[in-house]
Parts: sequence; C-alpha cells; structure tokens
Amino acid sequence: MTATPCTVLVLVLLWDSVGSQSDINSLKAAAGAWGGELPCGKWDCECLLRSKRGCTCASEQLSELEDQTFLRMWGLSKNIDQLGNSINDVTGGMRVAFRASMSPRTTCFGPFTTRVSIPYSDVYLNHGRGYNPGLGIFTAPCNGLYSFSFTVYSKMANYDDRMYYKVQLMKNGEVMTSTWEDNRQDSEDSSSQSIVLQMEKGGQVYVALWTGRHLCGDSQGRNTFSGFLIYPSLPE
Repeated sequence: MTATPCTVLVLVLLWDSVGSQSDINSLKAAAGAWGGELPCGKWDCECLLRSKRGCTCASEQLSELEDQTFLRMWGLSKNIDQLGNSINDVTGGMRVAFRASMSPRTTCFGPFTTRVSIPYSDVYLNHGRGYNPGLGIFTAPCNGLYSFSFTVYSKMANYDDRMYYKVQLMKNGEVMTSTWEDNRQDSEDSSSQSIVLQMEKGGQVYVALWTGRHLCGDSQGRNTFSGFLIYPSLPE
C-alpha cells in the first residue's frame, strides 16, 4: 500500500523522536517524490519534509501560540488585579479595630444643656483609622458587621452626692443602647454595654452623655469606648 503524504507527515512527526535516521530519511524521500500537493494544513511541508533538520518548521505556529499565551497571561493578571481591588473595596483595604478612654480627671464631665459626645481622647488602638479622638466618633470604613462596647464609671466626691448619669451609644444619631444611674446610695459605680451592629460605609457611631447628667472622679481613665469589624459584607 502506498503511503499518502498526510500519512508520511504524521509518521515523520512521530518517528522523528523515536525512529532511526535512515527511516526518517526514507519517509522524507517518499514525501519529496510526491508529485501532488502536500496536505499539511498550517504546517510548513517544505521545511518539515524537504529541508534540513535545523529549520524551524513551526515558527508561524509557535509565534501564534506565544501571542495567545501572552494574551491569556495578561488576562489572568488583569483578573487577579480586579479581584484584589474587589477585596479592598469590601474590606476597606485594612484591619478595623479601636479602643480609647477618657483622659483621667478629678472633676466632673457635665452636666450640659444638650446631649454631648463623650471625648475618648486617649487612644490605645486605632487600626484602620476609623476612630476620630477629636470628635469621639467612629466612622465605618466599609460595610460589615461590627461589635461595639463602652464602659461607664463615675465616683462622687461626697458619699451623699447624687450619682446621676445616662450614657447612650448612638448610630447615625439614633440611640442603639444605653446605661444609667440615679441614686444617692452609691458614691462609686460602673456599668458596661456591648452591641453588634450592621454598618454601611461612612456610618458613624459614638457614645453620648444625656442632657443634665454628669460623670465624675474618673482619675484612672475607666470610661472606655471600643469596637472592631467582625466581618465585611458587600453593598446590598
């Protein structure tokens, strides 16, 4: 049976790595003696079957493969960058946690004629820079679920002075939770509150002292405010 040029081409490609040089030369000679058109498709038959072994017979195909590989790698790199940007958009690109306290004082904070944000000016932790000690306000850098806590402490100068405070945690101007005391039996008292809140980026949380109330005798910075991001979430 006479081998067709297509069969010869396949055999040359396969045997070039496993066959002997005489076998390959015989196949090339048979292909070279073929009088018709060689059905090589995109392959360079002249180079593959009739030229020296050193010729780059698939240069066009290799160049095309190189271009396709480069475009694919560039696309993958672009997708990775977009994924990184999406992650930064979700998380704010930062860790989020803060803890601050009122500066020690022997005098009272308050009373005031309006509700006032408590100035937790001594900052011990502020990852993400979401807490502003000048205003006593935390601004969420990203959407997510947050945990907030505050501790209230007050000590009266005299035993029969009135313990009189009401402290509230506010989210965007609305009361979320509060703690209060109103008696003349205690000269020193403290209380704490914790809450988990769903926050949108730019939302604000602060702790406020209610109108006409006061916090006194905090000489060791026991009035504290803290919070952290539990996990981020995508915008709805």
